[in-house]
Amino acid sequence: MSDNTQEISERMAKLSLRGYSVEEEFPDLCNHNNHMAKVLTLAMYERLRDRQTPSGFTLDDLIQTGVDNPGHPYILTVGCAAGDEETYEVFKELLDTVIHDRHGGYKPTDKHKTDLNPAHLKGGDDLDPNYVLSSRVRTGRSIRGFCLPPHCSRGERRAVEKLSIEALASLTGDLKGKYYALKDMTEAEQQQLIDDHFLFDKPVSPLLLASGMARDWPDARGIWHNDNKTFLVWVNEEDHLRVISMQKGGNMKEVFTRFCTGLTKIESLFKERGHAFMWNEHLGYILTCPSNLGTGLRAGVHVKLSHMSKHAKFGEVLKRLRLQKRGTGGVDTAAVGGGGGNHITEFSLLYPH
Repeated sequence: MSDNTQEISERMAKLSLRGYSVEEEFPDLCNHNNHMAKVLTLAMYERLRDRQTPSGFTLDDLIQTGVDNPGHPYILTVGCAAGDEETYEVFKELLDTVIHDRHGGYKPTDKHKTDLNPAHLKGGDDLDPNYVLSSRVRTGRSIRGFCLPPHCSRGERRAVEKLSIEALASLTGDLKGKYYALKDMTEAEQQQLIDDHFLFDKPVSPLLLASGMARDWPDARGIWHNDNKTFLVWVNEEDHLRVISMQKGGNMKEVFTRFCTGLTKIESLFKERGHAFMWNEHLGYILTCPSNLGTGLRAGVHVKLSHMSKHAKFGEVLKRLRLQKRGTGGVDTAAVGGGGGNHITEFSLLYPH
């Protein structure tokens, strides 16, 4: 921890006077199955519990979603959500270990690599249309200078929306589009976004609700998409921004090229307005959930696998290929994709060696 951050944290700690002992405050994690619960000890809790980030985010704020949601015996969740950029520094004793375990041994001394050059992607432009119905690539981005969704105030959230609207309105050409605020949406606009599978709704997952991401819903949340409906940005959902490139068919290379071009332009537009994206050479791009650190990228295809999806070893095959399956509601269809992490670049995730 830097001297300045340590000093601020200790100064804030003096303002937090507690009337109960560490033992009385320590959460019961006996039946929990998440990374946080496996790492957090009573001794660590004692060392960290009175620290705060400059915005006032505490250890108890960080771990609350993991405390409230024990998890499934066979599904290991993360168990924590960051409140601001400084969270990863002030509480690095806990988070470095969580990140190490969640991201395949990623060490505190490791440095993240970013590669948003679509020319490095080999192939991916001819996925079989008999099976691949659509392709998409998405990532999250956090805007430096604002608290993250679990901890931001109403004013901050509205400022993020205003800044996003201004920046996205400057996109031109194939990326020119329109912003739709959730709270001001007409019934016709809402139905169209539902039909296009663009609309995101109020979070219902206990993991997100316990972290505070759904506060004041739908205030200052919205969706922007280009006129061609192939490039989308969600504003103030789980992260400040969710950037998505998508289209029907199996030309993943075209999807990724648009993704890289659009994302690079968006980052430049935010920088022009005095707000870079949260990033450092160790963690890469900083997002709300530690599972999304690094590239923050997921690539996926909507596929029709009439027979394979029913095979007893379908899950085993996906695991071996580092893929995840998500239901889509269609008969014999599934969304299959890979999730990024700290130790691989955007290009490597799409084109594993």
